[in-house]
Amino acid sequence: MTELPKTCIAAVIPCYRVEREIQSVLQSVPAYIKYIIVVDDASPDSTADLVTAAAKSDDRILLVRHPSNLGVGGAMITGYRTALGLGAQIVVKIDGDGQMDMDRLPELLKPLMEGQADYSKGNRFRDFKSLQKMPLIRRIGNMGLGFLSKAATGYWNMFDFTNGFIAIRSEVLAQLPLEQVDRTYYFETSMLANLYLIGAVVKDVPMPARYQGEISNLLIHRILFEFPQKLIATFMRRIVLKNFIYDFSMASIYLLTGLPLLIFGLTFGIYKWIHYASLGIPAPTGTVMLPTLSVLLGIQLLLSAIEIDLRSVPREPLSNPL
Repeated sequence: MTELPKTCIAAVIPCYRVEREIQSVLQSVPAYIKYIIVVDDASPDSTADLVTAAAKSDDRILLVRHPSNLGVGGAMITGYRTALGLGAQIVVKIDGDGQMDMDRLPELLKPLMEGQADYSKGNRFRDFKSLQKMPLIRRIGNMGLGFLSKAATGYWNMFDFTNGFIAIRSEVLAQLPLEQVDRTYYFETSMLANLYLIGAVVKDVPMPARYQGEISNLLIHRILFEFPQKLIATFMRRIVLKNFIYDFSMASIYLLTGLPLLIFGLTFGIYKWIHYASLGIPAPTGTVMLPTLSVLLGIQLLLSAIEIDLRSVPREPLSNPL
């Protein structure tokens, strides 16, 4: 990573109620980071004052303040737009709560600089020892939503979708419709869903997290109620855009035929079962076979569509080596 100083790298730090950790986080940012963009998301504590004081001794620090709270996604979108305006080639997200080990940053940047990926993210599930230290609520939440996140985003080869240690090439960032990216704690997953639609290559980097007693903002009600709804909506949006708007392939045909067959078979079969059960007579063979074959054929066609989707993970980076 000897070429790091030649690359214009910006770090975006979204901040909300992190007055205890923000000073140490700012001090830990490596010297090769050219810009440190701190977005104060209307934090009611003294976070902004501490950042302003730190900026007096470090001219890399740029404080951007929101008049009202927009959420971590809203703060990141502001930071991303600021970084693009400054001409950054790579933009890194660093949480303000001190969970991220800056010594691991080169590992996150390497795939982007070498042209192996357009977007890189940490994965805390590659290190078993560090995984044992992860708070139980986080472990359950991440593992429980992992499969849904794979289906929703299309990145079947990824995991730990809520990991906030991420980096992106600016030319890829400029292609994203940032106005469509989620403003809440669903931000990271929403980013991946939009990256998939433009064909960006994503790289998972083993990145054990640090838990030093800070209070998590990823609350249980978000895991149980907000995320599943958003994941289902993201999945439906991806399937429609990928298979019927941006492209039309065999997967599209399988979906158009398999889903109606499955719905027809189930609906017709249940209706006839209730009908003949109420009459107390067995259903004719043809009446039984029609919904059975429809369901079996529908499932087979949908499985074929899923197989194509599994093989459609982007593999050719959009960006060149730096």
